[in-house]
Order: sequence, then C-alpha cells, then structure tokens
Amino acid sequence: MLLKLSMSSMRKMMKDYLVLLVGLVISISIFYMFQTLALNSDYTKNNSMISSIQIVFNVGAFLLAFITIFYIFYANSFLLSLRRKELGMYMVLGAKKGKISQILFLETLTMGIVSLVIGSLVGIALASGIGVLLMNLLEISTEGYYAFYLPAMLMTWGFFLVLFLITSTINAIRLARATELALIRAEQQNDTIKSKGIGAILVAILGVILLALGYTCLHMLMYLQALGFIVGAISCTIGTYLIFISLLPVLVQALKKNKKLNDSKLNAFTFAQLRFRVNNLTKILGTVAMLIGLGVGAMAGGLAFQQNVNLFTTVFHVYDVNLHDPVETDYQALKKMNVLEQNTYRYKVDDKSFYYLKEDLLANPMLISTNSIQNYSAENKPKRVTEPLPKDVYIMNATKEERGNIDSVPEDWEKALSTNLANNYQLMQGKSVRIVDQVAYEGITGSEHKVLVAQVDDYLKYTQDLKEMDERQKQLVASIVNVKAEDVYTSSKYNTYAGMYIFTSGTMFMGFFLGIAFLAMMASCLMFKILSGAARDKDRYSMLRKIGVRQSLLVGSIYKELFMVFIFPAIIGLMHVLIGMEMFSFILLDPYLNIWIPTLIFVVIYAIYYYITVQLYRGIVLPKEA
Repeated sequence: MLLKLSMSSMRKMMKDYLVLLVGLVISISIFYMFQTLALNSDYTKNNSMISSIQIVFNVGAFLLAFITIFYIFYANSFLLSLRRKELGMYMVLGAKKGKISQILFLETLTMGIVSLVIGSLVGIALASGIGVLLMNLLEISTEGYYAFYLPAMLMTWGFFLVLFLITSTINAIRLARATELALIRAEQQNDTIKSKGIGAILVAILGVILLALGYTCLHMLMYLQALGFIVGAISCTIGTYLIFISLLPVLVQALKKNKKLNDSKLNAFTFAQLRFRVNNLTKILGTVAMLIGLGVGAMAGGLAFQQNVNLFTTVFHVYDVNLHDPVETDYQALKKMNVLEQNTYRYKVDDKSFYYLKEDLLANPMLISTNSIQNYSAENKPKRVTEPLPKDVYIMNATKEERGNIDSVPEDWEKALSTNLANNYQLMQGKSVRIVDQVAYEGITGSEHKVLVAQVDDYLKYTQDLKEMDERQKQLVASIVNVKAEDVYTSSKYNTYAGMYIFTSGTMFMGFFLGIAFLAMMASCLMFKILSGAARDKDRYSMLRKIGVRQSLLVGSIYKELFMVFIFPAIIGLMHVLIGMEMFSFILLDPYLNIWIPTLIFVVIYAIYYYITVQLYRGIVLPKEA
C-alpha cells in the first residue's frame, strides 16, 4: 500500500523528476561519448591524429564527472524537500520510518537507473553521430571506432551507479534522522528580511576585493602561472558568493523603494516577493553564476582555440605555398589557385652548406610577418624585406669555426630564409646557410635546386591541393635523407594549420558539449530552487485572485519576478566569462574571437529553461480554475 502511494506521488511530481532526468541524461550521454574517444586504445594507438587529442577527452570527462557529483546531490536534496510533508504524513499515519527510508532509497536509485539506460542510449547515438562527424571533419579514418564500446559503457555505468547508490543512501539517512513534525512543517518556513548594517557593507567590500584579486590573477596568468589560476579561481568563487549575499538584497530593496516602479501594476507585489525570497536565493544564484561562467567559458575557450588556428598560422607563415624542386603536378595545382604573388629562388647544396643566390633574393624580396605571439594585432601587415646585401657572402646557422670572418645574414633576411624557404629541418641536415653573389654561386660544385613560394587569396579554399603538395614534399625529403615519408615533418603553412586544427577541434568539441552539460545542470538547479518554494507562494496568489486581481496581471508578475531571478546570475556569469577569457591572451592571439556564438547558445538554453520554469511555477501557484 505504501509503495502504491509512493508511486502515485511520483506520478504527480513527474514534471519535477523530468527536470532532473533531462539533466542526468545529458550528463551521462556526454560522459559516455567522451569515454568512447578516451578509452579506445586499439583505435587511438593506430591513429596518431586522434591519439594527440585523447587527453582532451579525459580532461573533459573528469570535469564533467566533478560537476555532475555536485549536481546530483543538489538536485536530489531539492526533490527530497518537495516530498518531506508527504513522507511526514505517512509516518503520522503509522508507516515505519525504516520502511519509508527504504522506499525513498529505491525511488532515488530507480530514477538513477532509468536515467542511465536512457543516457546510455543517447550516448551511443551521440557517439555514432557526433563522434563520427568529428572524425570526418578532421579527415580521420573511422576504422576501429565503435559507437558501442564496452569499456566506455562499463566506466559510465560504474561511475554513475556508485554515485546514485551514495545519493540514495544519503537521502534515506537524512529522512531517517528527521522527525515527523519537522517533515510536516517543512513548507512552513518563514521568509526573513535581513537588515542592512556594517556587516553587510564589510561583506560587500570583501566580495569586490576578492573579485578584483581574482580577475587580476587571471589577467596576469602568464606571469603567475599555476598559482595565479588557483588564487584567481578561489578568489572569484568566494567573491561571487559574497557579492550575491551582500549586494543582491540591497538591489532588490532599492527596486522596492523606487516609488515610480513600485506603484506600476503589480510591481509592489512582485518586488515584495523578491524581497522575501532573495535571502534564500543568494547561495544558489552564486552557484548558478559560477556554473554559467564554467559552461559559457568552456564553449568560448574551446571555440577560441579552434578559431585562432588560422591566426596562429598566419603569424608563422606569410606565404601559403613552399615547394622545393616543384614538379609539373605542383604547377598545375597552382594554376587552379588565385595566386597573388609567386617567386622562385635558386640554391645549391654541397657537404657543408646551402647557398642561396643573392641576385634572386634581391630581385624578388620576400614578405615577412610583423606579428608575433606576444605582440599580435590584426592591423600589423606583412612587410617586404628591404635590407641591402652589399657583401659578397653572408652566413647563418653556422658554428663559430665555420663562420670565421663572414658577416651574419641581416636579421630580416634571416627571418625570411628561416620561415619562407626552410620547410623541413631534416632536409637541412644541420648544414649552414649562406647567401652568395653570382660569381661565388657559379663556382660552387654542389647540386642545384630551386624553391618556390606563393601567396594565394585564401589558402583554406585550397586545402586539398595544399595537402597533396605537402605529401609530395614529404616524398622528396624522404628520398634525399633516406627515411620513410610518414616520418617526415614539413613546416609548411598547410601542415602547421592541419596539426593545430586537429588538436583545437578536439578541444572545441569537448568544450561545446561540456558547456552544454554545465548549462543544463545549472539551469536545472535554479529551477529546482524556485519550484521548491512554489507551494509556500500558492496562498499569496490565491488571496490576490480572491480579491479580484486579474489572472493576466498575476501571470505577468510571475514572468517579471522569475526574469529578475534568472537575470542576476546571468549578468555576473557572463562578466566572469568576458574577463576570464583574458587569461588565454598569452596563448591565444584573440581569445574573444566569435565569442558571440557560445553567448547566443547560452541565451537560447537559458531562455528555454526560464520559460519552462515559469510554466511549472505558474501551474503550482495559479492552478487552472473551474
């Protein structure tokens, strides 16, 4: 009979359980998808590209698991609070506390198992769809990759089952320790208004100081390194909570005291509602703000790494094509491209050095980048090398004995030769590089070669042709230095781009789904907190209806009140993201590139949860009238 009553109650609360279920399913499915890429050693060991980003998914799975632990405990505590009165009534009617604790344990565990089953199925679908899409995007073979991977499934079920068992046990213990009276009167809590005083002012000042310290540490992360990250994260977290605890009640009180606003429509009631509930919301709003920062920050950070690949590549390489001894196939490929500049330089090689012909260099001076990782600006355009070469011979990359009295290659020319003409360190074979005039060049008995450099309108349009050129260059180097082509690394623009693109695409992939999971759990926590207090608000709305207040005005009041509750943490959370992204400035050229994309995703997810919360809250406090 007791189990039947419990199941009936659960059906009535199905909307609340669905909120928890959605958050759990998202977390479980993404966790499983990460594990399929992190644990499949047979697949990754034969695929160097995917193995290079394997650690990204391990880190993502760890972060997701860490946040999920807090989410599950937090969400279950709210679901328990919604049922305290009902469970207390069962005890008053004679049900044994141990029996009720046992039923609650089974309910919580059952919810966990249901979410595991659904989450695993969704995870397999994601792994077969999104996972394969990632590999196709990176042009990685999917051979050996399976959407259903038993070790990943065992890891997922093992972790979450242990978590659900612990959660169920804690819920049962908390219920066993509560008295019947405390459970029945769970909803009869008094909302208090804390008076402002010197303590609140000091807390606010401390919160601002800690936030400023945290932001400063993140801004100076290049110098402070690990210490700066730890101090910054702790300071921002504590500062956020102190700001909400001290300043949020003051802000709500200021709205209440604004006569013009307060006297408009039902604003007096709306602000009064906020004023009474704000002290119970400060901690959860602080938590939501931090989760927004983590969620949007994960997406923005992953996207920024991926979007900065092109900027990094442009800093390192001005010319898009770099070919030693080009063949007819290379020239045919160039004809299909919109070439802006194309130059060819002759050089000879003997047992000691590479000899570049000075007249070729002076006739077609090369471009070099004026940007660097430490000093980047989109306004900095490549410059033409203009340094004169009056001497007959110059030398670089030489030992002290080999250098002798020969002048060093001027700085700009050295940069041009290093970045534009030397596309493989194996080809150089540790030899020095010299610039010689026509007379000296003709007297050198080594083999003669040529190197072609070209600049096109947009190298990303020609990645397939550039990839094929790069493969031919690897074959050329392999034949010269007697190694396998797969062991040759070229420093061409395409190869630099491709190598960075693979790693950063994995980071973007992980950050995007991690952010989605964080935001879903964040919005669920806020929804749980608001709905847990809805039963106490029901009498207030009922009283207003009885005295003749139109339902449309009450609905408008609900939208307005919950909008204010949702908007406070959103502002602080986005501020954390906008300032926190600065910590990547020492490794990214533009950490804010296309940051509007994750911001828009957050706004959409947040708006959906806001609308759902309004509808659920409205259904509780304003039930349909007969």
